[in-house]
Amino acid sequence: QVQLVEAGGGSVQTGGSLRLSCTASGYVYNPWVYCVSWFRQAPGKEFEGVASINIQGSINVTESVKGRFTLSRDADDKNILYLQMDNLKPEDSAMYYCAAKFLVCSTSFDEYGHRGQGTQVTVAS
Repeated sequence: QVQLVEAGGGSVQTGGSLRLSCTASGYVYNPWVYCVSWFRQAPGKEFEGVASINIQGSINVTESVKGRFTLSRDADDKNILYLQMDNLKPEDSAMYYCAAKFLVCSTSFDEYGHRGQGTQVTVAS
């Protein structure tokens, strides 16, 4: 089993910053065989992939947040991922989810068999 726990959401003003964390655990979890991605879902909208790190450690960030969001792995604990979000905009407001998928990343949230409960990000204008 793989468990994912997100933390770090909150409310900020436009231009503010937040750092989300995703802590993965479970006896089968191994960061070298699981792709971990961040998705978000705003009310009434579809899930949107935000950033991912594949099993080779390569990071991909979606175009709409490139230059503002940074995905990284904790230097001391490879099971912890951080999503640093800077220069936040109202359109970034959403529930953010961490999700893990065996071997290959996907842009579809439905293909991730392991998901966290989500953390809310609200950006006021």
